[in-house]
Amino acid sequence: MPKVSTRDLFAGALEGGYAVGAFNVNNMEIIQAIVEAAQEENSPLILQISKGARKYARHEYLMKLIEAALETADLPIAVHLDHGDSFELCKDCIDGGFTSVMIDGSHLPLDENIALVKKVVDYAHPRGVPVEAELGRLAGIEEHVDVSEADAIYTNPDEAAEFVERSGCDSLAVAIGTSHGAYKFKSEPKLDFERLEKIQEKLPGFPLVLHGASTVLKEFVDLCNQYGGALPGAQGVPETMITKASKTNVCKVNIDTDLRLAMTASIRKVFAEKPEEFDPRKYLGPARDAIKDMVKHKLNVLGVVGKA
Repeated sequence: MPKVSTRDLFAGALEGGYAVGAFNVNNMEIIQAIVEAAQEENSPLILQISKGARKYARHEYLMKLIEAALETADLPIAVHLDHGDSFELCKDCIDGGFTSVMIDGSHLPLDENIALVKKVVDYAHPRGVPVEAELGRLAGIEEHVDVSEADAIYTNPDEAAEFVERSGCDSLAVAIGTSHGAYKFKSEPKLDFERLEKIQEKLPGFPLVLHGASTVLKEFVDLCNQYGGALPGAQGVPETMITKASKTNVCKVNIDTDLRLAMTASIRKVFAEKPEEFDPRKYLGPARDAIKDMVKHKLNVLGVVGKA
């Protein structure tokens, strides 16, 4: 099945009251696990590639792996650039076969953010590629994104309407309390659903996106720590909150940390229980299975099962 646009996926999500899972990919096993999980749950899918993933695995390798996935799975799959930090990177990804890109100017003043997004939009739209932007700043660390809690800024609903109108973006990542990484909350988890409602009122029927939305599942944190890891106090966004958000105009939920934790926990377990093992297939295989099971669970949380 050919790659699809996120524009098509978001139209279905808005109508059906669910969110599409956007999963970050870095290698073959992660791609296989995610796609197999989505195939078994008959769910549409967004595979995200970050600047760091392109540097690690190369654009060409990742796109060929996704091409293989498209040949083996009968699913609508979009390929999305996560946290693009320059016009040049977005242009390379558009020219290189991505069907969606994110340009992240959230660290810039409003007018500069709008100008950067519009520059990407003006290049992407004639080529049929939708553009995601971000307004507000999420706390946490993810590759080149490093924002302290003191510097985090929630999305202003009034600015959101102006931002979308002036930039021409097709979806908007909003800051309502989620954050990047494995340490999303120091105390009780809380998302600002009242703010989300106000943003929706200002942007009726417009696709919204949640970044930093991994749950940081306790079973994987505990497994990592049990077998030599050091993740004390790691916690993410409760699944009940993710499900609630998925029934709003939030059409896309980003998940990366949960993938890393599932893979790392499984590999740590194999290394601890079988120290003599040195065949990569014997520890990457179980890691792939762990990711697959976790992704199937996440697709149910998002309400997207059976929506392909």
